[in-house]
Amino acid sequence: MIVWLNGTHGAGKTTTGALVQRLLPDSRVFDAEKVGETLMDITPGLPDTDNFQHWAPWRPLVVETARRVLDYTGGTLVMPMTVLVEEYWREIAGGLAAHGVPVRHFVLHADQETLRGRIAGDTVLGPDSPFRLRYLEPYAEAARTWLHAEAEVVDTTHLTPAESALRIAEAVRA
Repeated sequence: MIVWLNGTHGAGKTTTGALVQRLLPDSRVFDAEKVGETLMDITPGLPDTDNFQHWAPWRPLVVETARRVLDYTGGTLVMPMTVLVEEYWREIAGGLAAHGVPVRHFVLHADQETLRGRIAGDTVLGPDSPFRLRYLEPYAEAARTWLHAEAEVVDTTHLTPAESALRIAEAVRA
């Protein structure tokens, strides 16, 4: 099984994912961003883009890597990864389904004010990361149009990462 943690950049997916992994027996964290980083290392580089998810190979490579890891290890993969383009999500989810891999899709949601506050205090990319701020509106649009309908929404506005992780782990175990 895959527990996919979606949401905008800075929503707490990586922190929450590590905590979810500790709560689910026989689970591992797989950050699909590493697949994108591998593609970014190709020289000469792939066509210019502001997001490696736009490269056609990224999505099937994520599917293939996840399914092969699960075939090898069994258990659960916790995947903290923002996917805001519906077509990309459908490609990934469909690819996993075609291999018989069940996915529990969660969105870590917080209101815009809370997200801006978290991004302002970000210690990973630094305060007011332009990268993270750039995705607030695309996230809001995805949430309004398709994303929240495709996932189990965990409103983290007033939750700590540990509380969010516990809710997700309990939902998966139920």
